[in-house]
Amino acid sequence: MARMTKRQREWRPGQTKKPAQVKKMFASTVLTLEALVAFFATLATFGHHFNDGSLIKISIWVVGLLLAAAFIATPAFLSKSWGYTLGWVLQVCLILTGFALIPMFFIGACFAATYWYAVHTGEKLDYENVQRARAQREWERKNLSN
Repeated sequence: MARMTKRQREWRPGQTKKPAQVKKMFASTVLTLEALVAFFATLATFGHHFNDGSLIKISIWVVGLLLAAAFIATPAFLSKSWGYTLGWVLQVCLILTGFALIPMFFIGACFAATYWYAVHTGEKLDYENVQRARAQREWERKNLSN
């Protein structure tokens, strides 16, 4: 017999399903894409500084891979109060990589705008979903209780 998840064990008949958080989903998608951008920017920066000393090459890899790992890990913290703040800090870090590779100023700014749009639109859609669910419950209470 398969093990049940915590959510399955706690379910009771008539219990309403918790709505999906669009804001979290949108922000997670952007952060995951930024992890790929950070990794490929690390490769490009390494190639750009290929003839430099080994300490510079090692620091490029360490900083770049840590940044990519931070982008991958951040979606796990979006349910915390400080998760979106961490996302904004990472946006600034991605923009600052432009000092190592000039096009990253533009790319980082574009992704920061995309992150803002994901968070802003996600909040709006989550609010609309709550309002829609409330109206649905009210309609069901009025029309199905007969």
